[in-house]
Amino acid sequence: MNGDEAMIDDVRRLRVMGAGVRGARIVERVLPAPLDAVWAVMGDLEGGFGEFQPDMRSVRIVRRDGDRVEALARSRYGLRARFHGVLRPGWCWLQSRFLVIGMAAVDEGGRTRVALTGGVRVPGRAAIVPFGARRELERAMARLAERVDGAVR
Repeated sequence: MNGDEAMIDDVRRLRVMGAGVRGARIVERVLPAPLDAVWAVMGDLEGGFGEFQPDMRSVRIVRRDGDRVEALARSRYGLRARFHGVLRPGWCWLQSRFLVIGMAAVDEGGRTRVALTGGVRVPGRAAIVPFGARRELERAMARLAERVDGAVR
């Protein structure tokens, strides 16, 4: 990258991705914990992720190739999904036929800015059904803050 190209951090990238998906909602918050501690919870799809996402019961990574992942998820309501996407420190974008999950985290001087998006996807279109999405994202963010606070103490 040369000096004329602007850098875009992962939270900004998530805002751009969300802006391109009709109905997408993004919730942001700055957590008073370092990025490593926050991402240890967020990026642990098979562990910490299910603890803060209100509707996830379990996630199992079935394939990983660098930062590309394929995962099987089961909701608390018994629904199942096969996700494909990217998972790397500070960034996660997963899509199934009917669901989208997006997470980003960046360092802000020892604190961490976190952004979440996701929801029910309209197959074949760049759209998310917005009903209840913001409320679920707010719940997930509050639960994430509690988990990170408990892990840092």
